Amino acid sequence: MAPRNPIPPLTAASGLVVVIRGRDASQYPEVIDTLAEAGVRSVELTLSTPKTLDVLPELAERYGEGMDVGIGTVTSRAQLLRALDGGARYIVTPVTNVELVETAVASGVPILPGGLTPTELFSSWSAGASAVKVFPAGVVGPGYIKDLRGPFPDIEVVPSGGVDLDSAQAWLRAGAAAVSVGGPLLGDALKGGSLAELAARARDFVAAVGEAR
Repeated sequence: MAPRNPIPPLTAASGLVVVIRGRDASQYPEVIDTLAEAGVRSVELTLSTPKTLDVLPELAERYGEGMDVGIGTVTSRAQLLRALDGGARYIVTPVTNVELVETAVASGVPILPGGLTPTELFSSWSAGASAVKVFPAGVVGPGYIKDLRGPFPDIEVVPSGGVDLDSAQAWLRAGAAAVSVGGPLLGDALKGGSLAELAARARDFVAAVGEAR
C-alpha cells in the first residue's frame, strides 16, 4: 500500500462534508458563513461552479483554521495543482484516477476519489487515497461498507450522492468515515431561498451526524 494523508482534522472530527454546487462562485460567502454559524466545519466547492478556483485563495484565507475548504469535481492534474496552490485543504474527484491520487499523496494533501465498484475503490485506496468516495451512494446503500470490508478490511468510505438526513445516520452507523451531503441540506439556498432555513437544515444535519457517531 502507498502512504496516505489522513482526512483533514475538522472534516474527520465533524463527519460531515457539505457539497456546494452553485451558479457562480460569488454565492459562496453567504452560504458558507451560514453553514459555519450552524456548526458545519467542512465544505467541498465544486469546479462545476464557475470561477471556483479564482476565489479559492480568498476563501481559504477568510475561513482560516475554522473550516476545511476542499475542492471537488477535480478531473485533471492541472486542476488539482491549481487547487493546491489556492489553499485547498483536500481534493475530491468524481471518478477513479490513480494519477490524481498519486499527485495529491506526493503533495501531502488528502484526496477522496470517487468510484462505485470494488475494483475502482480499491485502486484508489491502494494508491493512497485518504478515503474513497462511494458515488452515487444511493445506488448501493449503507450495507455496501460491510461488503467492501470483507475483502478490504481497512478501507475508509465517504458516501456521496443521494445522502439525506436519515441515510446519513445509517451510513455513519455502518462505519463511514464521514458523509458528503448536497441538495438535501442546501435545498434552495443557492436559488434565492431562505438562509435562515438553510441554517436550520444545517443544524439538523450537524446534530444527526453527531448523534450517529
